[in-house]
Amino acid sequence: MYILLPMDSDEVQEASLTKLDDVKIWAQILVENGQLVEVNHSADKDAFENFSQCAVVVNDNEYVWPFMEKNMMVLVAHTQRSIDDIVEAYIFKELHDLAY
Repeated sequence: MYILLPMDSDEVQEASLTKLDDVKIWAQILVENGQLVEVNHSADKDAFENFSQCAVVVNDNEYVWPFMEKNMMVLVAHTQRSIDDIVEAYIFKELHDLAY
């Protein structure tokens, strides 16, 4: 599954998930069979070659309507910030559904 993440840096080891208003770069990660397969970066969330099926945001108050219009699943990472933590939380179903 391709997952879209708003990040504060394109340095994979140092980047943190950030609010949509503060995004500096978008990361698209591919998770298959419980493993992180690839990480791509782009300044434009719509510039990736592959369609993202899911977006992860930092809280329930983010404006996620553009993702929902594209039929993307939106998950919330309340405490996870690094790509590794988000992947682990995704695999173990620890990311939350959006609360309305």
